[in-house]
Amino acid sequence: MSFSTKGEYGVRLMVQLGRHYGSGPASLAEIAAEEDLPRAYLEQLAMGLRDAGLVVSTRGAHGGYELARDPREIRMSEVLRALEGPIAPMICATDAPDHASTCDRTSSCTVNFLWVRVRDAITGALEGMALADLVPLRPRPIDLEASMAHQIPQGAVTRS
Repeated sequence: MSFSTKGEYGVRLMVQLGRHYGSGPASLAEIAAEEDLPRAYLEQLAMGLRDAGLVVSTRGAHGGYELARDPREIRMSEVLRALEGPIAPMICATDAPDHASTCDRTSSCTVNFLWVRVRDAITGALEGMALADLVPLRPRPIDLEASMAHQIPQGAVTRS
């Protein structure tokens, strides 16, 4: 199973919005330049993410996009479903009930078990990861005094 450029670029967009979280709307033009991605494509992806309730948009001179919720509350499964659709290695193992199709082999199929296990493993990995897990922490100011207290004096011998 592989994800398309929609998934890849959309996740990169969401990570950038996560980095801007709490500082107001981010410009797609700036994100496109920073990530070396086509702005027009990011606009399409942002509209889909907005429709899914993951981002909000603001119009105007200082407008742009921002996350609708805290990055710790956004599961990567939500993001990829919004971008790619249902997670399914095979149509018979889709995780979206409205996309389920009837297969004439379902009653005798022993392979479906494999596809369901693959789907569940992928879904579990994505559910277990929040957007915040992909957003690097902002550097904190260094507390010089605390830093100095933990330094080993030059020439000292340490034992493990």
